Amino acid sequence: MTVTVKPFGELTASEVYEILKARCDIFTVEQHICYPDMDDIDYDAIHVFCADERGVVQAYLRLYTEGADQGTVHIGRVLTRDHGMGLGRVVMEEGIRVAFGRMGAASILLHSQEYCIGFYEKLGFRVVSDVFIEAEIPHVEMIMDRI
Repeated sequence: MTVTVKPFGELTASEVYEILKARCDIFTVEQHICYPDMDDIDYDAIHVFCADERGVVQAYLRLYTEGADQGTVHIGRVLTRDHGMGLGRVVMEEGIRVAFGRMGAASILLHSQEYCIGFYEKLGFRVVSDVFIEAEIPHVEMIMDRI
């Protein structure tokens, strides 16, 4: 499985469909989160994903700067269909490379579900907030600074 990195305007119709389907399957169906997933941020985001041979998105995240402090890139909508396969790490490592390289980030910010803190800490993120509720799920804000 290869990692694909594209701005919204370069995604094919099938890729957009599969990304939105994966986000719906994980966040709405699996995690029972009821929120407007299509928030217009996608248009200006860089999308990082792994798809299988059928084109089904298996891991995904998006990178964006909307509402961010100067030099901060957000990572959001991080998902994997099958946990423990290493694909979450693959898309996160690529997302980090793109954020610091192509996007010129000074820091990367994300909102982690509380149970995922250890995963992000292993990648180099650190917790910078108390626990807060987002979409009815406990989260923390985490950051990684350019070294």
